[in-house]
Amino acid sequence: MRAPYPALVADAAGVVVAANEQAARLFPTAVTGAPLDGAVPRWFVRAHRQVAAGARDSAGPVRGWHGRRALEAHATHGSDGEVVWWLVDDTDRHRAETALKSEQERTAFLAEASSRLLASLNTERCMEVAVELAAEFLADAAVLVAPSAGRRHSIATAAGGRPSRRSVRIDPQAVPGLAEALQGYPPVPSRWIDPAAVPDWAFPEGFTGPVGSVVVTPLPGHGIPAGALILLRRSDHAAFDASEELFARVFAARAGVALSAARLYQEQSRVTETLMAELLPPVLTQVHGVEFAGGYRASQETERVGGDFYDVHPGTDTGRETLAVLGDVAGKGLDAAVLTGKIRNTLQALLPLADDHGNLLRLLNGALLTRLHTRFATLVLASVRRQGADAHLRLTSAGHPAPLIVRQDGTVDEAATAGTLIGVLPEITSTTAEVVLRPGETCLLFTDGVTEAKGGPLGDVMFGEERLRAALAECAGMPAEAVTERIQMLVAEWLGGNRHDDIAVMAITASHSAHLTAVEGRTPGRFTS
Repeated sequence: MRAPYPALVADAAGVVVAANEQAARLFPTAVTGAPLDGAVPRWFVRAHRQVAAGARDSAGPVRGWHGRRALEAHATHGSDGEVVWWLVDDTDRHRAETALKSEQERTAFLAEASSRLLASLNTERCMEVAVELAAEFLADAAVLVAPSAGRRHSIATAAGGRPSRRSVRIDPQAVPGLAEALQGYPPVPSRWIDPAAVPDWAFPEGFTGPVGSVVVTPLPGHGIPAGALILLRRSDHAAFDASEELFARVFAARAGVALSAARLYQEQSRVTETLMAELLPPVLTQVHGVEFAGGYRASQETERVGGDFYDVHPGTDTGRETLAVLGDVAGKGLDAAVLTGKIRNTLQALLPLADDHGNLLRLLNGALLTRLHTRFATLVLASVRRQGADAHLRLTSAGHPAPLIVRQDGTVDEAATAGTLIGVLPEITSTTAEVVLRPGETCLLFTDGVTEAKGGPLGDVMFGEERLRAALAECAGMPAEAVTERIQMLVAEWLGGNRHDDIAVMAITASHSAHLTAVEGRTPGRFTS
């Protein structure tokens, strides 16, 4: 038989009738008269019996292995029940298909890994997901070692079950290549790592050895290493080959990016919370027998800070005035909030001069003019002192709506104060009004976000000062906190879902009788009259 491929003829009984030169080299014992069984692979024998018996379509190829060769056998019926077989070496195609399938599986795994790793911006959860994925797809067990925090390292481990985390004191030098990986250096080949050198802390709970192969690879981060990944395989499994080590580095790069993003987010969250604590208005309470209450609503529902602010600075003793401030910086959002923080800090520094409102405002105006910004501010100063059952107030406006006072009988008065806004002109003027609050009477400080809140049936009518006065008249005799809650509720109902400016209100109320007091809610309560 002259053919470019190995060709072999066998009769219905499975005896070799003829074999060409290529077939003889492939199957040396498949000589004429010899049985197929024992001369060719078992899959070939089974296929011949099925074709000879008519149980198998001779048109379809049969595939199998002979040593390290992948063969594809094609059958054709000959005379007298003989079957002619010719074979094709299919090894390269089989290897290509296997490699393609492996790459497809790895690509799918990386896509799933990226999705799961980036699904959470929590560092601890990200570490758990990384070792869970690694133990499921790459190794029998996985250990993620985070950069050190002092003398301890946070590690996450997994071995086919639920991942776990703990903080341990370790020596990175105990695992070959770990100290270098934590510094971001390329990994050492796994064949250089003695599995017996792996310390006990690197074995996840439930993992049974012995370890046969170890991979240590860095987790690259944004500018700094995000940690290191240790992969373990048992001795009864194949050792890591070069392609698997390379793929482990690709996975580690994805995990490192996710961990870095989570750590950056958490760090920014901590910074934001710290800054917010300084920018948000404080919780107000009773000071030296006078009630203070405040309410704030930012212009954007997604923001917590804005351009409105208020503060209360208690005097050092019951005989000293308490300084209350409510203000409005031009603009909205974080940019405006930054300037409110500067104004509040400046006022804090100027507290020793709070007895003279005019001088304090001039110094504040000068401080704002020296800054390179185009924003301005309006505010109201209220110095408050308790005398007997009454509260004595000195009120000074700097370009701000004048405070309103609600008397015991529901009458609403406007404080006779006015002045120049802050941060625009080199010279400012202001007038101070003195007001006495009888027990149960309240002075309301507010920003223009209250009176300019647009709502109503068509959503285009301002809440206005008249509505504010009418609402305040209904609050006669109420505690300060109830007054602010009532005003805020009415303004919110008027607005509906409309857009609005920042809104801030502060109520200063002369208490009806003795109360437990505390400075900003932190000191032990005491009775005052």
